[in-house]
Amino acid sequence: MLSLLHIENIAVISQADITFDKGFNVLTGETGAGKSIVIDAIGAIMGERTSRDLIRTGAKSARVSALFRNLPPLPWFEEQGVGPDENGELLIERAIQGDGKNVCRVNGRPLLVTQLRELGCQLVNVHGQHDGQQLLDEECHLGYLDSFGGTEENLSAFSAAYAQVRELRRELERLQMDDGEKARRMDTLTYQIEELERAQLREGEDEELSQRREVLRNAERLTDAVDGAWQALTGGEDGEGAVSLLMEAKNHLAQGGRYSGDLKELSEKAEQLRCDVDDLAELVRDLRGTLDFYPGELDEIEERLDLLYRLKKKYGSSAEEVLAYLDKCREELDAIQFSEDRMARLDKELEKALKKAVEQGKALSIQRHRAAEELAGRIQSELKQLDMPRVRFQVEFAPKDAPDGMDATGMDTVRFLMSANVGEALKPINKIASGGELSRIMLALKNVLAETEQVSTLIFDEVDTGVSGRAAVKVARKLFEVSKGRQVLCVTHLPQIAAMGDVHFSVEKGEADGRTFTRVERLDRAQRREELARLSGGQTTAVMLEGAEELLSTAEQYKTGALAES
Repeated sequence: MLSLLHIENIAVISQADITFDKGFNVLTGETGAGKSIVIDAIGAIMGERTSRDLIRTGAKSARVSALFRNLPPLPWFEEQGVGPDENGELLIERAIQGDGKNVCRVNGRPLLVTQLRELGCQLVNVHGQHDGQQLLDEECHLGYLDSFGGTEENLSAFSAAYAQVRELRRELERLQMDDGEKARRMDTLTYQIEELERAQLREGEDEELSQRREVLRNAERLTDAVDGAWQALTGGEDGEGAVSLLMEAKNHLAQGGRYSGDLKELSEKAEQLRCDVDDLAELVRDLRGTLDFYPGELDEIEERLDLLYRLKKKYGSSAEEVLAYLDKCREELDAIQFSEDRMARLDKELEKALKKAVEQGKALSIQRHRAAEELAGRIQSELKQLDMPRVRFQVEFAPKDAPDGMDATGMDTVRFLMSANVGEALKPINKIASGGELSRIMLALKNVLAETEQVSTLIFDEVDTGVSGRAAVKVARKLFEVSKGRQVLCVTHLPQIAAMGDVHFSVEKGEADGRTFTRVERLDRAQRREELARLSGGQTTAVMLEGAEELLSTAEQYKTGALAES
């Protein structure tokens, strides 16, 4: 669970330390006080996209740290080779620099933002206000169903089979051309192949010729340099070069070495130097041989390089790329010349691949239908607990409107239907659901989906949109029940939900030294009563305080089981 959140220079929050508990944590405050900033900070340590605009005005950087405890063993820990320390604690840190760069660490180890995002989605699940809009988008419904049904294995098998069908289709389309187009393409390929074969290119030839041209252009200077070095090393006809002089020095030292160990050692060094210089002279002699050229060689090289330049301009940036293009032309020409045979083979392969894809698609569809029936029952059960006892929820299936009745997602088109009132026909959610109904349906869906995940912390950001009265009480109790198995953090404006929290934080905005700041304070019971009164009526009159006390007492009775379900 998320134990401690440290925020530094994020928007209007100069610095805040929030210690969360297990169970149901609620955050309240006036609109614009900074509650969303706390959620943004948690999003930052989850690896979500951030901007330097988040940095508090005047600060050079912003920082968020989050300490997690009592985490389950997650696959990510084993994959990345990092996890909770010996105390079972996992510290995530993220710094946002003024230049937009991010520094992310997990228990001191640097990570990429993408790695942090992979970890974050396994630690925290955030349900925000925009999720209700996703529920209205029927394109998202299939993803919700697959998430609930655990269709990953069947979906992966279908996707591989469908990808094979698409690849075979694309290859067939490349081969299916009319006779005129085929003849024109064959003429073009034949001309290009003949042109390239006549050139008889070699890999690296352009570089070799360029180097040789440079040598020939400077042959006189190079020859003088090499001849001068040869003369100095060997002495030429006179024999008074470095090699002979070192030999003479070595002989003198060798004679003295009969009487002195030091001279003997120097004699051996002189002999080594003579051998090295003799080797150098041999290398210079060999190099001198490469400087010989015949009349017209430079002109031939220039012509060859000009040909290579023209070919590279048309077919590739290097001799290697030109040769690769030649191989490609040969393969395409063979494919066209023998296209009928190839198409016949591809037709058979496509028929086989299509059959496999249909089989995999049907297996996936069967699993989805089973999951849909269970999901509908679970959603209806959840909604009854959320003061929607007469709601009917159903997952509608339709064939996919696509070639072969399938696309990359399978063979099913899925959408959620509901009827909120007795006698009303089932209709698409986006046609009939009110704001309050949408919030509760999304809460029910999130709760059901969370049961299939290992995520230990659920965050609900203003899930009370459009909810009030009795429905608000039901939503509050549902969130409390969810918090028995997982840590729940909830940003809310409703006193009924805030009263049900185990821990209550107030987010307040103020001014000091000409700057706006936000403070996050953990409330005791008396402070909670005042905050609930403010949420109920905007002021803390005696009547409002009495109502707030009743809300708290009723919530406490419900939690202890002293209050019967109503």
